[in-house]
Amino acid sequence: MTYDLIVIGGGPGGYVAAIRAAQLGMKVACVEGRGALGGTCLNVGCIPSKALLTSSAKYAELAHLSSHGIAVEGASINVPAMMGRKDKIVGDLTKGIAFLFKKNGVDLIEGWASIPTAGQVKVGEDVHTAKNILIATGSEPTPLPGIEIDEQDILSSTGAIALETVPEHLVVIGAGVIGLELGQVWARLGAKVTVVEYLDRVLPGIDGEIAKLAQRALSKRGLKFQLGRALKSVDKTDAGLTLTVDRVGKDKEEAIGADKVLIAVGRRPVTRGLGLGELGVAVNERGVIEVDNTFQTSVPGIYAIGDCVPGPMLAHKAEEDGVACVEMLAGEAGHVDYNTVPGVVYTDPEVASVGLTEEALKDAGAEYSVGKFAFMANSRARSTGETDGAVKVLADTNGKILGAHICGAHGGDLIAELVLAMTKRATVSEVAASCHAHPAMGEAVKEACLDALGRAIHA
Repeated sequence: MTYDLIVIGGGPGGYVAAIRAAQLGMKVACVEGRGALGGTCLNVGCIPSKALLTSSAKYAELAHLSSHGIAVEGASINVPAMMGRKDKIVGDLTKGIAFLFKKNGVDLIEGWASIPTAGQVKVGEDVHTAKNILIATGSEPTPLPGIEIDEQDILSSTGAIALETVPEHLVVIGAGVIGLELGQVWARLGAKVTVVEYLDRVLPGIDGEIAKLAQRALSKRGLKFQLGRALKSVDKTDAGLTLTVDRVGKDKEEAIGADKVLIAVGRRPVTRGLGLGELGVAVNERGVIEVDNTFQTSVPGIYAIGDCVPGPMLAHKAEEDGVACVEMLAGEAGHVDYNTVPGVVYTDPEVASVGLTEEALKDAGAEYSVGKFAFMANSRARSTGETDGAVKVLADTNGKILGAHICGAHGGDLIAELVLAMTKRATVSEVAASCHAHPAMGEAVKEACLDALGRAIHA
């Protein structure tokens, strides 16, 4: 059988692309070797980590209920039960994707794929032919040279979402999204958590002012930060683990004791075993596949999306890539505006961002206005006790929104209004003129836009 499209990888970008291609009338197969659909995101990434963040948040909330006049006694943690809930959520969702494949007529080919030549995909001993091939193989944790991840004591994110007991002291290497999210999970459950970061700030790439608000809030919630430090080695002793770190620029070493270490310094594309080098597919020095504006690689008929290509490594970005790619293959107009792809850190408080940061605008020498509104002045935030953080909006001289950044409760939901505003080219005046329900967290978005106009009411 010859397929119109074979998708390699059943993660968010891959399975969405496969389903959309089938909806457009193509004969489609998806190859997945993991044994479960959903890729890293669903199996060992976004979904299990959010399940654990939710469970740990419910436990942490018990400590604050006394201010509401509620007394809770005898609360305890059952880590295996928590992990069981997480695993059930993952299992149900992977089965859901398999159902969607059947519903839409997508063939699932189980196994690991390689591409012996354009138009052919080899899985095991079987060779399948296709008019077009789409690489959607996702990413994996980036290792640190000289540090062996064993998923027992030295963990990647995969090991950190499967611990059977709460560690006494977890040291997280990397103050990015994954490190902060998983660090907070275990801090809520009782672990001492120290976050070690090479840079002098947390959340690289996030607006600096918002990142500082996040660090301050997370520090209040138990995370300890050691910034400007580089991990040099991890040694195992009878007493546990000893980390040696260098103070960046100060020629000074420090030792940190721990019983678990999480390496969370980023992710890299998974392309090994595909045969890209032999095919002549262009890959840059970071292992990222180079593609044109139709997602086609340097080899005609072979396409790539998601974490394998330039852009943020986000599941929703991969989905947008996949839909745009197959729609263009079908002769339709497909497009992704990467400036309006939001990113969210699901800590407490959440951190959400879209568009340009203030640092980027300063570096470009752009003229802009800033609107800010602190949740401390929001009535709903006061009533729920979620007053940390603020909404920050950046606009040009005509009121066009250039970027929006939120540190606060439900920030991942609140950012959607500003993403839509940017997509529809709405100005801060138009957002400010729209009526927002009271009392609601969303009023902070309106107030930040009013502030950008110099018209804030409650600031």
